Amino acid sequence: MFKNNKLAVAIFFAVSGLSLSGCGGGGSSTPTNPNTSTPTPPPTNSGPTWTAGTFASSSEFKDQCAIPRTGNDPYNNNQPYPDKAGSEFTEKMWLRSWSNETYLWYDEIEDNNPDNFNSVAAYFAQLKTFQKTDSGANKDNFHFSEPTEDYFKEAQSGVVSGYGINWAFIKNTPPRELRVAYLEDDSPAAKAGLQRGDTILSVDNVSIDSNTAAGVDTLNEVLFSPTAGESHNFKLRSNDGTEKSINIVAGNITQTPVQNVGTITTENGFKVGYMQFNSHISIAQQGLIDAVNQFKADNIDELVIDFRYNRGGLLALSSQLAYMVAGPANTQGFYYYQTIKNDKQPVESPFPFVDIEVDYSTFEVTNNTLPDLNLAKVYVLSTESTCSASEAFINGLKGIDAEVILIGGKTCGKPYGFTPTHNCATTYYTIQFTGANFKGFGEYADGLNPTPTPQFAADVKGCVVADDFDHSLGDQQEGLLAAALYHIENDSCPVVAQASATKQLNFASQAEQETGLSLSPNRPIYRENMDLTRPVSAKGKSNE
Repeated sequence: MFKNNKLAVAIFFAVSGLSLSGCGGGGSSTPTNPNTSTPTPPPTNSGPTWTAGTFASSSEFKDQCAIPRTGNDPYNNNQPYPDKAGSEFTEKMWLRSWSNETYLWYDEIEDNNPDNFNSVAAYFAQLKTFQKTDSGANKDNFHFSEPTEDYFKEAQSGVVSGYGINWAFIKNTPPRELRVAYLEDDSPAAKAGLQRGDTILSVDNVSIDSNTAAGVDTLNEVLFSPTAGESHNFKLRSNDGTEKSINIVAGNITQTPVQNVGTITTENGFKVGYMQFNSHISIAQQGLIDAVNQFKADNIDELVIDFRYNRGGLLALSSQLAYMVAGPANTQGFYYYQTIKNDKQPVESPFPFVDIEVDYSTFEVTNNTLPDLNLAKVYVLSTESTCSASEAFINGLKGIDAEVILIGGKTCGKPYGFTPTHNCATTYYTIQFTGANFKGFGEYADGLNPTPTPQFAADVKGCVVADDFDHSLGDQQEGLLAAALYHIENDSCPVVAQASATKQLNFASQAEQETGLSLSPNRPIYRENMDLTRPVSAKGKSNE
């Protein structure tokens, strides 16, 4: 249900399953008139046609839908929907031209006939590169779509369907290991007594190790795609070894992206601010501002930001947080992020350190200047679920020589992003840019790597520490936070930290290496991507 851990998930589309026959895109045979030997001329095709290598503007096909929506859009000031009568073929042709215009590696897309694909979903799935990186990983693991209504629910209000459980997948083929990473505040799961570290044994009497198609379908549906109001039974094992059976009713969950804000005083008297930051979604802005104001009031000496399950989101919010940490003294005269797009797109001005509150319903800046801590150093807790806008935060601060100490595991390696694009009730995400920091570095497709002795450009000073499911997040005894506190007092890594960090699941590579049916949450990873949407100038304030 939630988009956490490094999941290269099954792509989820809201499209019709109709066949493409009669959609106006393919060739046809020439019928004969049974009463004459003279062939009947084929009907005039007034609709669009596909010609390999020839691309019309995507604007010619925009909003031409097989099933046009009617009425008004509640997420766009109740304006009428833009949809017009079209077909699956026109939807495919829009995707084809839009991808050719904006996809970062457009010249690596094979231009296949849209009529050869029996759904819009299937056609979109192959509008990407299938090349590999030097390490053998897929170059593009981040290509997906979701219903536009779901996009706005989460992007604007943080609402998703489920139980309020954020999962940590250690292994997704039998013997599987699925644990509770953290819970949303006041969620059904939290109220039912689930805790971080609980291990799933079965749901609705289906074992987590079921290896039948029916069993895996049940697990995927109950764990990741429950309908609000449904009740399901969970059998779990707690960290102390006891087993429990709990019924949980799914609901519409409002996420709490900023959690466990507090100040810790170490044995040597250091005041250390800590906050768990789970997602760069718009509703996080006020929570981040409140946290920074609390840290200012507490007069902290050091700051620890827990990004271990933060898969990304709005680049503007990432820039705001970087500004609030470093302050004007460290950011003035620098930019945060330089966008790099394909050669068909105009060169854009760099993304600034945003020092102003943003009205995320309109993406206009306000007159409210953000608070700041004016810190030249920050500790970041990371795992392979630390992605995208979270990695941009680390790299952006390194670009201005702010010191970042990375504690935990190597990050997921996603220096890419997109601008979400809506068409015919579906929101599409295709890689449209990469980027670099002020020093010009952005090549971390294999992740940013914590190490006591950095040698390479993607290395970050820090300690390798395993994610610790035996303690609550924010607990001073929890492994990653304890290592950060040790480093603050000793400027070195604790001996225990030299063990390899727990590797959480990369669904793409795992599926290729193992046999057996794998669980594949079918909800796309919105947070795993970087949203380039920029705040615009307003009320005399500049966003550049």
